[in-house]
Parts: sequence; C-alpha cells; structure tokens
Amino acid sequence: MVLSSIKAVFWNATDRRLRLPWRFVVAGIVFVVVSLAAAVSLRPVWVSAFVGFQFASFGRLGSLLFRTSFELVIVGLFTYLVGRFIDRRRFSDFGFHLSRTWWLDFGFGLALGATLMTAIFLTELALGWVRVTGFFRTVSGLSFVTVFLTSVLVFVVVGVSEELLVRGYILTNLAEGFRWFPRVSGEVAVAAATLCSSILFGVAHVFNPNATLTSTVVIVLAGVMLASGYLVTGELAIPIGLHVSWNLFQTSVYGFSVSGLRLPVTVIATEQVGPRVFTGGAFGPEAGLVGVGAIVVGTVAIARWVRSREPPLSLSSSVWTPELR
Repeated sequence: MVLSSIKAVFWNATDRRLRLPWRFVVAGIVFVVVSLAAAVSLRPVWVSAFVGFQFASFGRLGSLLFRTSFELVIVGLFTYLVGRFIDRRRFSDFGFHLSRTWWLDFGFGLALGATLMTAIFLTELALGWVRVTGFFRTVSGLSFVTVFLTSVLVFVVVGVSEELLVRGYILTNLAEGFRWFPRVSGEVAVAAATLCSSILFGVAHVFNPNATLTSTVVIVLAGVMLASGYLVTGELAIPIGLHVSWNLFQTSVYGFSVSGLRLPVTVIATEQVGPRVFTGGAFGPEAGLVGVGAIVVGTVAIARWVRSREPPLSLSSSVWTPELR
C-alpha cells in the first residue's frame, strides 16, 4: 500500500507516464543532451553555411539568423523526442494539425499582427510621438530586398520556435499537470498554465537590451494574447502568425525596437520622441501603454475571429486533455 502510494506520486497509472514535475525534470535533461548533441554534430555544418552564404556580411542580422535557426532545430528535436517518449504525444498534438482551417488561422494571425503594429505606428505618428527619419534603410552595400527577406526568415524561425516551446509544450504540460488536483477544473488549470507560461515568456526577455520591469510585465501580457489563440483553437496557427508579423512589422517595417533590439533593415526608419510610459522608449512598443492597448485589442480580435467561425466561443479541451499515443 505504501509503495503504491509512493509510486502514484511519480507515475500516472491511468496515462501510463510520469507525472508533470518529473516529466519536466526528464525534459530538462533531454533538452541539455539535445543541445549538446546539436552543438557537436550540427554546428560545423551551420558554420560552413554561415560562411558559404556570406551571412557574416549581414552583421547582427546574419548572426541572429544563425542563432535562431540553431535554436529552432534544438526546440523541434527536443519537442519531438520528449513528446513521443515522455509525454506520449504526437508532434502534431503540440498545435500542428495542419489543415485548411489551420492555414486560415495562420493567415489571420499574420494580418492581425500587421494591423496592430500599423495601428501603433499611426497612433504615435498622429500624436507626434514618433518621427520618420527615412525610408528603405539597410546595411550599406547590401540589397534591401535581400536583407528584408532575411529578416522575414528570422522572425518566422523565432515565431515557430518560441510558440512551439512556450505555448505548445510548456503551457500544454502545465495545463495537464494542474488537472492532477481533484478540485481543479479544466478552465482553472488552463488559466494557471497560461499565467505561468506567460510569466516564463516575460522573464525570458529580462536580459534583452533596455529591458525594465514594465517591459517584462507587458511581455507577460503579450504572452497571454499569444496563448489565447492556442487556447480557443488547440492549434498554434494564430499565435505563430501573430508572433511573426508583430515582430516583423515592429522593426523591419516601422523601425521600432523589438524587445529592445533593432535590426539593420526597415521600410520606414523612425525615432521615438514621445513619453516612454506610452511608447516604450528604447525597448519598443512592448514596454508602453500603447502596446498594452494593442494587446487588449488583439486578444479581443482573436476571440471574435474564432467565435465567428465556431460559436459559441470556448476553450479547447485538447489543451488539458491530450489524446495520448
């Protein structure tokens, strides 16, 4: 009896897998192993490609593409291995049931991110909080189109990588784990998982240039917005699309900093001159009240989009009740 009770702390007999805390422990070990293996086996290939395609001449952007692509390989391989052998989930169950609806939602996410950032730009321009200083700026000696398309690739890689890890893997496992408590409903488990994963998302940006407590809080709110698309559809289409275009339009179209970083390419070069509490200052709109407004509007827009297609609006039970392999 005692041994059975002890075993129950570690092992979920119904699901035939480790319980959440221990799955995370094993997952952490797997992540380290996969990272080291990828560094040893793939880094020489990456370096050859980096030099062969002259990414080094792109400066910071080339280095960023190099690093983010490497991270995507690690996250993708990690999620596949842990999902298959620890979580007993198919890779597609982390939000990649690719279908016509999935791609429509992805397109909506792209359009929403572009619209929200355009609204931020126009609002600040109208209020005199941003000044246009030029157009089609890029690294000297390089084609604008080439560098701009490189930035698109960077943000696609970042969007897929971060959404797969934070929303697809972490949020999902937290939601499942919180259901272990008898009195915790699916909705409460999802709310707690969303808050925890969003806080992790915010903390992950703490060491970005010009980060502040305010920027961290606003990015936590952005994490909630990104999570909302996953929670009501069970898919990562909306979060990935929104993540990609939000970042792309923020820095490579309107010249703002994106989470404290500026890329060496932008359609409209700008300088923020308004009050930092509203504009976010050197960190970008993600640290200002205008950004908070966009996040609220974005969350409402996601809810209305999904409700217009599948009324009534409700949370997807697949987030906390997985179809195990």
